[in-house]
Amino acid sequence: FILQTISMAESKRKAELLPEDVGTDDCLTSYTYIYSPDLLKDQVAFITGGGSGIGLRIAEIFMRHGCDTVIASRNLDKLNEAAKKLSAVSGRRCLPLCIDVRQPDSIMAAVDETLKEFGRVDILVNNAAGNFLCPATALSFNAFKTVLDIDTLGTFNTSKVVYEKWFKDHGGSVVNISATLGYRGQALQVHAGSAKAANDAMTKHLAVEWGPSGVRVNAVAPGPISGTEGYRRLGGPRGEAAGAFQSIPLQRAGNKTEMAHCALFLASRASSYTTGAILVADGGAWLTSANDFSMLLGIKRDK
Repeated sequence: FILQTISMAESKRKAELLPEDVGTDDCLTSYTYIYSPDLLKDQVAFITGGGSGIGLRIAEIFMRHGCDTVIASRNLDKLNEAAKKLSAVSGRRCLPLCIDVRQPDSIMAAVDETLKEFGRVDILVNNAAGNFLCPATALSFNAFKTVLDIDTLGTFNTSKVVYEKWFKDHGGSVVNISATLGYRGQALQVHAGSAKAANDAMTKHLAVEWGPSGVRVNAVAPGPISGTEGYRRLGGPRGEAAGAFQSIPLQRAGNKTEMAHCALFLASRASSYTTGAILVADGGAWLTSANDFSMLLGIKRDK
């Protein structure tokens, strides 16, 4: 009984230390600041994939810290709905723009509209991505190419456009949302792991080339993050129920607010002398989690 009581108390203590989050694409019902509320005061962030999941929470946390945002993706209806929620909860402006990160012309038009509306861009968050579980032998040539087109080419396309149109002459901060998949050759993830490994390299190359222009380029590499489409699509809920997360040093999934705080740190003056860095935020999962091929295949078949 005593051990059970201690365990329950420890679990409660850990839960109280976690930032608030919700499992849907809604804004937080409450928020406790760990940074100054004006950390990004009057700055402007351009966030791809900002209408849902981690991207939406990044937009919200940035806006709660005084930033205006552009959220950009292919689904304008979702973006319009998200922009209303974000502005209502933060009191800041949010501009929803329809783009395809695989098409440089659409990015150029969106950045031009951003500069027309806000007059500046201080932060770029490359969050647009696509993923699913699939053995390499069953992965079509086109599916592999599509993931790299969105994740890798999309990151380069958007970074290049924002740099040429604003960052080159004014400086800025780029935050790429990466992953740890390629660190240990994650099963069923050759497409996404290859794309994110390329993005990690790109982060370092651009940090070196663009540093003299006052541009910092960093990345966040999340682990399993609850309340996201990726978490559901990659079998997170089933894995959690089966106890798979006990192999993670922190023994849980992360949440969207935690990832937004990582992005906030890298985007802000709190990391003013940091560039070319990959901030791994996965609870230590990549260090210890087994590459359980049979379990992953079972998740895929049951979906």
